Amino acid sequence: MNGLMGIGFFSLLSNQSWFAEWGGKIYNAWINMNGWKLFLNGLKVTLGVSAVAVIIGVAIGFILALMKLTEAKKGKRTVLSTLAGIYIDIIRGTPSLVQLFIMYFIVFKSHMSLMAGMLAFGLNSGAYVAEIIRGGILSVNKGQMEAGRSLGLSYGMTMRYVIVPQAIKTILPALGNEFIVLVKETSVISFIGVVDIMKSGQFLISRTYEPFVPYISIAVVYYVIIKILSLLLNAFERRLRRNDTR
Repeated sequence: MNGLMGIGFFSLLSNQSWFAEWGGKIYNAWINMNGWKLFLNGLKVTLGVSAVAVIIGVAIGFILALMKLTEAKKGKRTVLSTLAGIYIDIIRGTPSLVQLFIMYFIVFKSHMSLMAGMLAFGLNSGAYVAEIIRGGILSVNKGQMEAGRSLGLSYGMTMRYVIVPQAIKTILPALGNEFIVLVKETSVISFIGVVDIMKSGQFLISRTYEPFVPYISIAVVYYVIIKILSLLLNAFERRLRRNDTR
């Protein structure tokens, strides 16, 4: 059985007409139909939406993390920690696609799809970033806070100059992973008409009437993006560990 499969595989490789057929389809989709231009424009939109969403998510996440930390400071639940907990619970408990539709169809009344997408993904990312930041701050030894206060620093100054700088080293890799996840999640923005990588592939299908090459191209483009980001993240983590004394 394995011998027959091997013979079939090598016979397929030797079949020049098969390579010529698929080579022609790839050339037609990417060159004749200007698929490379569609995907290049879609790539710019995908990376732009992801970058803005991460910035919004970090800003919101930092505020939510500070709100949640009031519970640790007071030793009991506070109004701020409760509100932050409700927000995080709702965002993490509902699909990002539903949040996108609410933002676009209800908040923006089917207008400004790009802005609606950025805000929807930013608000979604903020809930996850909040837990990352909160966990990073709580991972700093409690003695650091006591040392800062014993030197006469206020709670806010100790957080700003002592705790947060140490926490950043811990949370940056996790924030990088959040950006990678967000890049893939933004593929659903095509549902509201934004021409990202996914929508570019759908346009290419409408031109070629051939779904195989466009969808494989979408997968390859996303894989290359994520691979590059993963390599950069790994290099950054190694750079951080180089100065780690543990």
